[in-house]
Amino acid sequence: MKKIFLTTLTLLSLTIGSWGQAKKPTIMVVPSDAWCNINGYTQTFDNQGKTVVVPDYKRALQENTDLLAVISKINEMMTERGFPLKNLESALKTLESNAAEDAMTTSKSGAEQSQSPVDKLKQVAKADIIMQLTWTEVKRGPELAVDFNLQGLDAYTDKQIAAASGKGPSRMSSTAPDLLREAVLAQIDGFNIQLQSHFDDMFTNGREIILRITKFDSFDGDLESEYAGEELGALIETWVNDNTVNHRFNTTDATENMMLFEQVRIPLFDANNKPIDARGWAKGLQKYLKNTHQIEAKLKMKGLGQAQIVIGEK
Repeated sequence: MKKIFLTTLTLLSLTIGSWGQAKKPTIMVVPSDAWCNINGYTQTFDNQGKTVVVPDYKRALQENTDLLAVISKINEMMTERGFPLKNLESALKTLESNAAEDAMTTSKSGAEQSQSPVDKLKQVAKADIIMQLTWTEVKRGPELAVDFNLQGLDAYTDKQIAAASGKGPSRMSSTAPDLLREAVLAQIDGFNIQLQSHFDDMFTNGREIILRITKFDSFDGDLESEYAGEELGALIETWVNDNTVNHRFNTTDATENMMLFEQVRIPLFDANNKPIDARGWAKGLQKYLKNTHQIEAKLKMKGLGQAQIVIGEK
């Protein structure tokens, strides 16, 4: 009996050790779009002639002290559970300091494609998952309570991959951030299991992105032009097949002028265990076209998860 107990204890220790060594997704906590809209923290930007409303995280952090306290408490809980964090306030400062340099290098970076401030923030932070938080204060006579909704969004696809919601207890002397922490604490471990499950799937099957292929009018040819006896479109599709995890991708559309690849699964890390994002992966295709077929191409990005290769010039 003692031997069985010791064996079980050893196996349990090994299991716990393996959990501790597992790679965890990088997280960034932000207030939800709904919370920003309700509280008036929004801004507009011009997206190729169309006015788009997006959250104004900077003003929200500067003007709402509860928000700073709430993000700090959620960050604390995630840190205690071993999740690497990207701080929203720090990412915004980095984004601001890079703004002038980005404006000067627009023509070479491909940044002339209109991007929302939120897309640019994601590119700076490079978190795997965005934790989007909504909370509402509820007065019950002299007591205060908090309702909350927490969403885990894949930063590359904006797909929801985890969720938790709940209502905290009523208190007379507690602040909203403290009440929120108590309410979230009851749900956070189940929420984190969902996050980790999604990240484990990405680790095994690759991160999902979208790749779009187009061409400049100045390009002398199209995707049906032949290089080394193969159509250019077929060569690109073969490269994508060879450089995706388990050859997982969908060719959603293909004509002589464009190709669209969706559900493209790229590895999270390279051979040196360095993280790979959509831009780094798509640069491999850009280099392949240049080095193998002497075709210039421009790389454009939208957010973290959408890469566009424009064939013909740089």
